Amino acid sequence: MFGILSLSDIHYHNPIIMFGVGLLLFVIVATLATITYLRKWTYLWREWLTSVDHKKIGIMYMILAALMLLRGFADAIMMRTQQAMAFGPNMGYLPPGHFDQIFTAHGTIMIFFMAMPFIIGLMNCIVPLQIGARDVAFPLMNNLSLWLTAGGAMLVNVALIVGNFSRCGWVGYPPLSELHYSPGVGVDYYIWALQIAGVGTTLTGINFLATILKMRAPGMKMMRMPVFTWATLVTSVLIVAAFPILTVALGLLALDRYVGTHFFTNALGGDPMMYVNLFWLWGHPEVYILILPLFGVYSEIVPVFSGKRLFGYDSMVYATMAIALLSLTVWLHHFFTMGNGPGVNAFFGITTMIIAIPTGVKIFNWMLTMFRGRIRFETPMLWTIAFLITFTIGGMSGILLAEPPADFVLHNSLFLVAHFHNVLIGGVVFGIFAGISYWAPKIFGFKLNERLGRAAFWCWVIGFYVAFMPLYILGFMGATRRMDHYNVAAWHPLFEIAWVGAMIIFAGIILQVVQVVVSIRQREQARDLTGDPWNGRTLEWALPSPAPAYNFARIPVVRDRDAFWEMKQRGVELKNSTFVPVHMPRNSATGFIIGGFAFVMGFGLIWHIWWLAALCLAGVLGTLIQHAFNDDRDYYLGADEVRRVEDLHGRVEAGSV
Repeated sequence: MFGILSLSDIHYHNPIIMFGVGLLLFVIVATLATITYLRKWTYLWREWLTSVDHKKIGIMYMILAALMLLRGFADAIMMRTQQAMAFGPNMGYLPPGHFDQIFTAHGTIMIFFMAMPFIIGLMNCIVPLQIGARDVAFPLMNNLSLWLTAGGAMLVNVALIVGNFSRCGWVGYPPLSELHYSPGVGVDYYIWALQIAGVGTTLTGINFLATILKMRAPGMKMMRMPVFTWATLVTSVLIVAAFPILTVALGLLALDRYVGTHFFTNALGGDPMMYVNLFWLWGHPEVYILILPLFGVYSEIVPVFSGKRLFGYDSMVYATMAIALLSLTVWLHHFFTMGNGPGVNAFFGITTMIIAIPTGVKIFNWMLTMFRGRIRFETPMLWTIAFLITFTIGGMSGILLAEPPADFVLHNSLFLVAHFHNVLIGGVVFGIFAGISYWAPKIFGFKLNERLGRAAFWCWVIGFYVAFMPLYILGFMGATRRMDHYNVAAWHPLFEIAWVGAMIIFAGIILQVVQVVVSIRQREQARDLTGDPWNGRTLEWALPSPAPAYNFARIPVVRDRDAFWEMKQRGVELKNSTFVPVHMPRNSATGFIIGGFAFVMGFGLIWHIWWLAALCLAGVLGTLIQHAFNDDRDYYLGADEVRRVEDLHGRVEAGSV
């Protein structure tokens, strides 16, 4: 009845796991008890869990991402502690199998369930406001995307309690991930968590494509869109193009494990390297799915805190599109050591170096925007300057790895780990923090505490360099990655330094938690903030902070690239905007219910509880069918709203508005 699940799959005998489980359960019980004591269940259900308001959905994405950041960083601390302790006869405190699970979970969580939700949360909160839209094109689909992502994140955390997580690294390469070499349920947790969350991400890409292409305010031509909106549009195209590839790759791997096919085995004509090709054909665009929206964030921040217009708007847009296109042509540099031959390796090495050109264009544009500007070194700008320095270092190490001869030497070393984190932390994580600190008044209605923000910033930056620069040196010295124990005496001090850096970053995370708590307590003094919290250029219009549910009582009319700034300079108010009747979709439990069914269905598939998986699949289909009989006008902005906006576009072009 319970498939292959048994009591022995609960790790009550492992004190490390049980401590983590106990801490997790304590947090869950305390949260539920607090909500019950405050009698907020009805409010939470009606106003948040079933909300289709893009701003609330964005906040929930960011809450999910923040929780997964804590979980993923806990894994990182455990890995660094193990490597700092384990030397010579001392094997450390983590068994090898447990260490393998931790580094796999760390990578999976940080990519799929920390960075992606943070970025999608920012996109949700800001893009509709930047383009003058009431909401995204498909609000209920937006809610569904959130809960599918949350369902996948829950599966990863359940693996901490019941069974094991994958030990194959976050890439899940066969033959190691095939049933013969990984006979447990760890790889199955990995497959179904990513499949469920991946469907949600794909729906998000479709949603934002439709929103940006069809819901822009009258007069907002493509080359008048804010750069962050441009970055979101290009990112959405990459999501729609790339995520189905991952879905297919994981689906074929699941068939190998469940049905006994041989897509990725050497038997019966299978090919393990086909999985690697498919994975990185998704994986390298995914790197730019992560970084491009943050490039948009930096492009919004730099002009505001430099007191100047963005230098080279057109080149920024074209560079963004060039990066997206080239990102589909560089995937093989992740496995130059596959043995494809000099011709193939040379082609992908050249394309990898070429993709640095549009990235360099962006960096020079940001620097020229700051040149002779009135720079204000507030928290968002500090994160941006740290990004410029750190990301450039990571980019240069990436150019080195783009050379096949150098990559053959460094590919499986800690040099690659340092490069990867140099790019993702310096580019993505710093950008996330920059965007949240910049748009916090617009999202939450209050500004984050500046002093604590600066303290957290310095801990993160100093901690990063202390933690990851030693890994570059270790990589040159020959230290391979994914190891829980090293015996070379000269390496051990560098691992200890890296541990110190991780602890400094941990101090930065603690300061950020304190910053949020202090800022919430000070929110009453910050409620009078307007839609222009930094007294600079923004294109979120003259909205109160946070914006109301309907965003705009009057749809703004755009006549310039920096529309709101130009209105302020000319003393023009939004009374020139055109009123459109407000139609807002009502909340729905459909997304929450389907996300819950998907989570339980994934658990059933992992443990071969076929009746449970079939029942949940029927529940998903039944929920969709039931929703199909509802009046769409209650749940979507509707075609009428699109036609009204298109009519206003035509009237603006004709000069009648």
